[in-house]
Amino acid sequence: MATTSATELAVGDRTVRLSSPDRVYFPEHGYTKLDVANYYLSVGDGIVRALRERPCMLHRFPTGITGEKVHQKRLPRGAPEWVQTARIYFPRYHRTADELCVTELGSVIWAVQMSTVEFHPWNSRRANVEAPDEWRIDLDPGEACDFDTVRRVALVAREVLDDLGAVGWPKTTGGSGMHIYVRIPPTHGFTDVRRAALAFAREVERRIPQDATTTWWRKDRDPAKVFVDFNQNARDHTIAAAYSLRGTPDARASAPVTWDEVADCHPADFTLATIPERFARLGDLHAGIDEAVFDPFELLEWADRDEAEGSGSVPEPEELD
Repeated sequence: MATTSATELAVGDRTVRLSSPDRVYFPEHGYTKLDVANYYLSVGDGIVRALRERPCMLHRFPTGITGEKVHQKRLPRGAPEWVQTARIYFPRYHRTADELCVTELGSVIWAVQMSTVEFHPWNSRRANVEAPDEWRIDLDPGEACDFDTVRRVALVAREVLDDLGAVGWPKTTGGSGMHIYVRIPPTHGFTDVRRAALAFAREVERRIPQDATTTWWRKDRDPAKVFVDFNQNARDHTIAAAYSLRGTPDARASAPVTWDEVADCHPADFTLATIPERFARLGDLHAGIDEAVFDPFELLEWADRDEAEGSGSVPEPEELD
């Protein structure tokens, strides 16, 4: 149980009040709410870069990770006036939601005050939420797939990116897979980005068919393969940001890695306890992402080719839910 009622944290020129700082969020290691806040302070530049100006879903754990998990689109009540939002319209429900839109580290720490552990941003920014500027390659292993297989598929994905002249920015998911981000110009809609992502995934599958799959339905997939999940580029589909903690017993994080590290890294290497020193030593490994912009027009040509050859067009997101 918490023994201290509250503390105040200086975050730039903000002061953020943290109630119940001693509340244990990760019982296996005894990490507290204050530990979570201090973790995000230690990776401040990285988490803000990953979230900046993006609508963000919060994964909140009011009583710690062994309790209820709340997926929160709308900004929790009681936010300071300086915490910013992005208004999102959801056509299926004919509703809007004002989602957290991080512009400074204080907003991240305030979200921690509201029991947030994980940050899941959109791949577009609030200036034009309908135009993604981040293509996300999600390598999602099946139930019988080991991380060695994920690594092999990631390195083949890099080969395809190199052939395209694109720069990929890898990170662990904090779970059992890997993500690779590619910055793109915000000139394509979600459907075209998904078409490009599917065309890319099919090329990865062609090069390493023994390990990668683009089979859409989980029940039809080989559980020993990695699903190259193009659908994470659909509107309102979010995945854990770079440097976001995850609600795992060992407090893993979604950690940027170098390509040289991919062959030997493991998700368990990157936790609340290990990343602060790593960040202090290496800085943000995704620091150059905004300068490495790739236009996926060639991938859209691949998509046209695949569709003409009968591979099928990209399914609508609701068909995959």
